[in-house]
Amino acid sequence: MEFTSIVGTQLRPSRIGLGTWAIGGLEWGGHDDEAALATIRRAFDAGINVIDTAPIYGEGHAEEVVGKALKGWRDRVLLATKAGLEWHTNGEVSRNASAARIYKELDTSLRRLQTDYVDVYLVHWPDDRTPMEETALAMASLFKSGKIRAIGVSNFSPAQMQEFARYAPLHVVQPPYNIFETAAARDVLPYAQSHELCAFTYSALCRGLLSGTMTRETVFHGDDVRLTDPKFQQPRFAHYLDAVARLDAIARERFGKRVIHLALRWLLDSPAVGVALWGARKPHQLEPIDGAFDFHVDDDLRKTIVDIVTEEV
Repeated sequence: MEFTSIVGTQLRPSRIGLGTWAIGGLEWGGHDDEAALATIRRAFDAGINVIDTAPIYGEGHAEEVVGKALKGWRDRVLLATKAGLEWHTNGEVSRNASAARIYKELDTSLRRLQTDYVDVYLVHWPDDRTPMEETALAMASLFKSGKIRAIGVSNFSPAQMQEFARYAPLHVVQPPYNIFETAAARDVLPYAQSHELCAFTYSALCRGLLSGTMTRETVFHGDDVRLTDPKFQQPRFAHYLDAVARLDAIARERFGKRVIHLALRWLLDSPAVGVALWGARKPHQLEPIDGAFDFHVDDDLRKTIVDIVTEEV
C-alpha cells in the first residue's frame, strides 16, 4: 500500500480508501450487512486505512455498519464522514449546511460510528441557502474542539473553496474523478495542488463501468442509481463498454493487467490525487487492489487513454 499526508495535520492516509455509499443499500439495490462487514475487514487486511462514509448513505445505515467494523481498529483507521444533506420522508434530499445542522449531524454520526472523533469531516455539497461563513465557522469550531482532525469539502468549486477558506482551515477536497469523468482536472484538482489540499477523489471505477465485469446484458434492479445514470443507458452504455474493452486490451498487452488495475493506477499516478476512493460492498471486489502497485501510467499512456475515450464515448 502507498501512503500520503494531509498538510496541516498529522494524518497519514492510505492512497486507496474504501467508499461506503453502496454499503448503505439505498440506491444500490439493497444491503447485505455481513458482506459489508467482511468487505471492510478485507480492506483493513489490504492495508487500507481510509474509510469514507456519510449519514446520507442508507440514511445512516452505512455509518452504523462502519461503526461495528471499527471495533478493535479505531486507532488504526482514518475515518471520514460528512454533513450537509437531509433525507426527507418523501424521499427527497435537500442541502442544509447550517451550523445547527452540522453540529447535530456530527453528534449523530459519532453515535452511529461508535467513536468520539472523526479524522476528516466534510461538507457534502455546497448549500447556497446558508452563508459560507456560517458553514465554515461551524467546521472550524469542531476542528478546534478536537471532535474532528481535518476539514474537507466535497463537490465544491474553486471559488467556493476560496470563500470557505476565508473563515476556516481547509485540508481535504473531494471531487468525482476517473478515466471517464475528468472535469475535476480542469479546475478543482489544480486548485487543490496549488493550495496544498489533499484530494480524496471518489468514483474510481465510475460506478462499476471500469471494473471490467459489465456486459451489454448487464441489468440493474430496484432503486439502483445506475438506472437513471445516462452512462448506463443504451446506446451510450455500449459505447462505454467498447472503451472499456480497448482499455482492458492495453492493460493486458502492456502490463499483464486488467482494466480495473489500469483505472486505479491512472488515478494514483495523477499528480493531484492524494487518495482514490474505491467503492465496494463485497470482499471479492477489493481483490484487484494488490495488482495496482507494480506498474505506472506514464504521460504517453495517459494520452492514449484520452484518445480511446474520445473516440468511443
